[in-house]
Amino acid sequence: MKKTLKTMVFALLALGMLACSGNAKKITVEELKEAQAVLFNENGTLNEKEAPKVAEKYCQFVKQNPGDTAAVKWLFHAMEINLMLKDSKKSIEIGNQLLEQYPQSKWAPQTLLTLGSFVYNDQLNDTAQAHVMFQRLIDEYPESGLVEDAKKSIEYLGMTPEEIMELFVTSQMDVVEDSDF
Repeated sequence: MKKTLKTMVFALLALGMLACSGNAKKITVEELKEAQAVLFNENGTLNEKEAPKVAEKYCQFVKQNPGDTAAVKWLFHAMEINLMLKDSKKSIEIGNQLLEQYPQSKWAPQTLLTLGSFVYNDQLNDTAQAHVMFQRLIDEYPESGLVEDAKKSIEYLGMTPEEIMELFVTSQMDVVEDSDF
């Protein structure tokens, strides 16, 4: 009797696990591309109703296919969508996931620059954390073409667009004065 009961419990658990795992439909690249097609309205604005669903679908694909060569790209795009939705918390969460899972990808330096510039600096006004992101890009990816952007971003942290423009114009005037016209 005990043996039969154990066998039945084991069989029920196994069936339950199969039923749960069967509910998660495998997302295909074609479905991602279809989702991408509804991301923007006809006038080019973000479809705010569909965008969160699209980002979630991208993340689900990555969860189902972490070794897929395109997974990191979809994760980056999910972060971008949340950035456009001004969901800083979700953008940071996805960006950190990308940096943790795919630190050697070409998307990692871009993620640090995006988090520093648009999430921490622009959306959250957290210049200290923005500085951390830029410095991390410089330190961890010294060969990246984005290092100069990160250095300039550090230089301009806390400045208004007008102050940055004034600094730029002043530096351009110095160049003209130093040239032989």
